[in-house]
Amino acid sequence: MSRSTLVAWLIFAAGVALIAVYFLITVPGSTPQVVTDLPGETGGPQIALTIAGEAEGDVVIELFDTLAPQHAERLITLTREGAYDGVVFHRVIEGFMAQTGDVEHGKDSGDMRLAGTGGSSYPDLPAEFSEESFVAGTVGMARSADPDSANSQFFIMFEPAAHLDGGYTVVGRVIEGLDVVMAIKRGEGPNGAVIGEPDRIVSARVVE
Repeated sequence: MSRSTLVAWLIFAAGVALIAVYFLITVPGSTPQVVTDLPGETGGPQIALTIAGEAEGDVVIELFDTLAPQHAERLITLTREGAYDGVVFHRVIEGFMAQTGDVEHGKDSGDMRLAGTGGSSYPDLPAEFSEESFVAGTVGMARSADPDSANSQFFIMFEPAAHLDGGYTVVGRVIEGLDVVMAIKRGEGPNGAVIGEPDRIVSARVVE
Protein backbone atom coordinates (compact mmCIF):
# COMPACT_ATOMS: atom_id res chain seq x y z
CA MET A 1 0.00 0.00 0.00
CA SER A 2 1.38 3.36 -1.01
CA ARG A 3 1.86 6.16 1.48
CA SER A 4 -0.87 8.27 -0.13
CA THR A 5 -3.33 5.37 0.06
CA LEU A 6 -2.50 4.80 3.74
CA VAL A 7 -3.09 8.48 4.52
CA ALA A 8 -6.43 8.37 2.71
CA TRP A 9 -7.55 5.33 4.72
CA LEU A 10 -6.52 7.00 8.00
CA ILE A 11 -8.52 10.13 7.12
CA PHE A 12 -11.53 7.99 6.21
CA ALA A 13 -11.32 6.02 9.49
CA ALA A 14 -11.06 9.22 11.52
CA GLY A 15 -14.15 10.59 9.78
CA VAL A 16 -16.15 7.45 10.56
CA ALA A 17 -15.11 7.65 14.21
CA LEU A 18 -16.20 11.28 14.46
CA ILE A 19 -19.60 10.48 12.95
CA ALA A 20 -20.07 7.61 15.41
CA VAL A 21 -19.25 9.87 18.36
CA TYR A 22 -21.67 12.52 17.06
CA PHE A 23 -24.58 10.08 16.92
CA LEU A 24 -23.70 8.58 20.29
CA ILE A 25 -23.98 12.02 21.88
CA THR A 26 -26.95 13.46 19.99
CA VAL A 27 -29.33 10.58 19.26
CA PRO A 28 -32.25 10.71 21.75
CA GLY A 29 -32.08 7.96 24.34
CA SER A 30 -28.42 7.19 23.71
CA THR A 31 -27.34 8.79 27.00
CA PRO A 32 -29.24 9.32 30.28
CA GLN A 33 -30.71 12.75 30.87
CA VAL A 34 -29.27 14.60 33.85
CA VAL A 35 -31.76 16.77 35.71
CA THR A 36 -30.23 19.40 37.96
CA ASP A 37 -32.41 20.47 40.90
CA LEU A 38 -31.12 23.95 41.58
CA PRO A 39 -31.94 25.66 44.89
CA GLY A 40 -34.61 28.31 44.48
CA GLU A 41 -35.50 27.34 40.92
CA THR A 42 -39.25 27.30 41.62
CA GLY A 43 -39.07 30.92 42.74
CA GLY A 44 -41.40 30.55 45.72
CA PRO A 45 -41.31 32.75 48.84
CA GLN A 46 -38.70 31.89 51.44
CA ILE A 47 -38.49 31.89 55.22
CA ALA A 48 -35.25 31.77 57.19
CA LEU A 49 -34.97 30.04 60.57
CA THR A 50 -32.13 30.71 62.99
CA ILE A 51 -31.72 27.54 65.05
CA ALA A 52 -29.88 27.11 68.34
CA GLY A 53 -29.04 24.17 70.59
CA GLU A 54 -27.06 21.16 69.43
CA ALA A 55 -27.69 22.54 65.95
CA GLU A 56 -26.46 26.07 65.34
CA GLY A 57 -27.09 28.08 62.21
CA ASP A 58 -29.58 29.28 59.64
CA VAL A 59 -31.99 27.22 57.57
CA VAL A 60 -33.71 28.69 54.52
CA ILE A 61 -36.97 27.11 53.38
CA GLU A 62 -38.51 27.72 49.99
CA LEU A 63 -42.30 27.49 50.16
CA PHE A 64 -44.41 25.89 47.44
CA ASP A 65 -47.04 28.61 47.16
CA THR A 66 -48.45 27.10 43.96
CA LEU A 67 -48.53 23.51 45.19
CA ALA A 68 -49.89 24.34 48.67
CA PRO A 69 -50.96 28.01 48.64
CA GLN A 70 -52.98 28.05 51.88
CA HIS A 71 -50.31 26.26 53.90
CA ALA A 72 -47.53 28.43 52.47
CA GLU A 73 -49.50 31.55 53.32
CA ARG A 74 -50.07 30.29 56.88
CA LEU A 75 -46.34 29.83 57.46
CA ILE A 76 -45.63 33.27 56.03
CA THR A 77 -48.31 34.88 58.21
CA LEU A 78 -47.08 33.25 61.41
CA THR A 79 -43.48 34.06 60.55
CA ARG A 80 -44.30 37.74 60.00
CA GLU A 81 -46.11 37.80 63.35
CA GLY A 82 -43.05 36.37 65.13
CA ALA A 83 -45.08 33.37 66.24
CA TYR A 84 -42.29 30.88 65.53
CA ASP A 85 -39.67 32.76 67.54
CA GLY A 86 -38.64 30.62 70.52
CA VAL A 87 -40.55 27.52 69.38
CA VAL A 88 -38.78 24.21 70.02
CA PHE A 89 -38.29 21.06 67.97
CA HIS A 90 -40.38 18.92 70.30
CA ARG A 91 -40.45 15.68 68.28
CA VAL A 92 -37.31 14.50 66.51
CA ILE A 93 -36.98 10.94 65.23
CA GLU A 94 -33.62 9.63 64.03
CA GLY A 95 -33.75 8.63 60.37
CA PHE A 96 -37.13 10.28 59.89
CA MET A 97 -37.84 13.94 60.68
CA ALA A 98 -37.74 16.93 63.07
CA GLN A 99 -41.07 18.49 64.04
CA THR A 100 -41.68 22.02 65.33
CA GLY A 101 -44.15 24.87 64.96
CA ASP A 102 -46.41 24.54 68.01
CA VAL A 103 -46.83 28.28 68.51
CA GLU A 104 -49.31 27.73 71.36
CA HIS A 105 -47.53 25.29 73.69
CA GLY A 106 -44.11 24.87 72.09
CA LYS A 107 -42.29 27.99 73.29
CA ASP A 108 -38.97 27.35 75.03
CA SER A 109 -40.30 29.20 78.09
CA GLY A 110 -43.40 27.02 78.38
CA ASP A 111 -44.35 23.59 79.70
CA MET A 112 -42.60 21.15 77.38
CA ARG A 113 -45.04 18.41 78.37
CA LEU A 114 -47.66 20.20 76.27
CA ALA A 115 -45.43 20.86 73.26
CA GLY A 116 -46.94 19.37 70.14
CA THR A 117 -50.54 19.59 71.31
CA GLY A 118 -51.32 23.10 70.14
CA GLY A 119 -51.60 25.33 67.11
CA SER A 120 -52.28 28.93 66.21
CA SER A 121 -55.41 31.02 66.71
CA TYR A 122 -56.21 30.58 63.03
CA PRO A 123 -58.54 27.81 61.80
CA ASP A 124 -57.18 24.47 60.63
CA LEU A 125 -56.43 24.17 56.93
CA PRO A 126 -57.94 21.85 54.32
CA ALA A 127 -55.45 19.33 52.97
CA GLU A 128 -53.43 20.28 49.90
CA PHE A 129 -52.00 16.86 49.09
CA SER A 130 -49.92 16.46 45.94
CA GLU A 131 -47.67 14.05 44.08
CA GLU A 132 -44.55 15.71 45.52
CA SER A 133 -42.40 13.11 47.29
CA PHE A 134 -41.07 13.32 50.83
CA VAL A 135 -37.27 13.28 50.61
CA ALA A 136 -34.44 14.69 52.72
CA GLY A 137 -35.09 18.40 53.19
CA THR A 138 -38.80 18.25 52.36
CA VAL A 139 -40.99 20.39 54.63
CA GLY A 140 -44.39 18.89 55.42
CA MET A 141 -47.34 20.05 57.50
CA ALA A 142 -48.06 18.09 60.66
CA ARG A 143 -51.64 17.04 61.32
CA SER A 144 -53.79 14.70 63.40
CA ALA A 145 -55.73 11.74 61.99
CA ASP A 146 -58.02 14.28 60.33
CA PRO A 147 -56.52 15.17 56.92
CA ASP A 148 -57.87 18.72 57.28
CA SER A 149 -56.26 19.49 60.63
CA ALA A 150 -52.90 21.07 59.74
CA ASN A 151 -52.46 24.44 61.41
CA SER A 152 -49.03 25.76 62.40
CA GLN A 153 -46.83 22.74 63.04
CA PHE A 154 -44.46 21.48 60.37
CA PHE A 155 -41.65 18.96 60.04
CA ILE A 156 -38.42 18.68 58.07
CA MET A 157 -37.33 15.33 56.68
CA PHE A 158 -33.97 13.73 57.45
CA GLU A 159 -34.49 10.95 54.91
CA PRO A 160 -37.04 9.90 52.25
CA ALA A 161 -40.37 8.57 53.57
CA ALA A 162 -42.52 7.25 50.74
CA HIS A 163 -45.29 6.23 53.14
CA LEU A 164 -46.07 9.93 53.66
CA ASP A 165 -46.48 10.67 49.95
CA GLY A 166 -49.98 11.80 49.09
CA GLY A 167 -51.10 11.72 52.72
CA TYR A 168 -49.49 14.87 54.10
CA THR A 169 -49.21 18.33 52.60
CA VAL A 170 -45.78 19.17 51.19
CA VAL A 171 -45.35 22.89 51.80
CA GLY A 172 -41.71 23.47 50.87
CA ARG A 173 -38.11 22.34 50.95
CA VAL A 174 -34.83 23.32 52.56
CA ILE A 175 -32.59 25.13 50.07
CA GLU A 176 -29.88 26.23 52.52
CA GLY A 177 -28.69 24.81 55.83
CA LEU A 178 -29.66 21.16 55.47
CA ASP A 179 -26.54 20.35 57.50
CA VAL A 180 -28.00 22.41 60.34
CA VAL A 181 -31.24 20.43 60.13
CA MET A 182 -29.31 17.16 60.28
CA ALA A 183 -27.66 18.28 63.54
CA ILE A 184 -30.93 18.98 65.42
CA LYS A 185 -31.06 17.20 68.78
CA ARG A 186 -32.73 13.81 68.50
CA GLY A 187 -35.52 12.56 70.70
CA GLU A 188 -35.93 9.15 72.28
CA GLY A 189 -38.28 6.26 71.72
CA PRO A 190 -40.57 5.63 68.75
CA ASN A 191 -42.34 8.97 69.21
CA GLY A 192 -39.13 10.99 69.25
CA ALA A 193 -39.87 12.94 72.44
CA VAL A 194 -36.89 15.19 73.21
CA ILE A 195 -35.53 14.79 76.74
CA GLY A 196 -34.06 17.80 78.51
CA GLU A 197 -33.61 21.01 76.57
CA PRO A 198 -34.69 20.70 72.92
CA ASP A 199 -33.24 22.69 70.05
CA ARG A 200 -35.29 25.74 69.14
CA ILE A 201 -36.05 28.35 66.51
CA VAL A 202 -34.47 31.50 67.91
CA SER A 203 -36.07 33.62 65.21
CA ALA A 204 -37.89 33.23 61.92
CA ARG A 205 -38.21 35.80 59.17
CA VAL A 206 -39.55 36.10 55.65
CA VAL A 207 -36.74 36.55 53.14
CA GLU A 208 -37.63 39.71 51.23
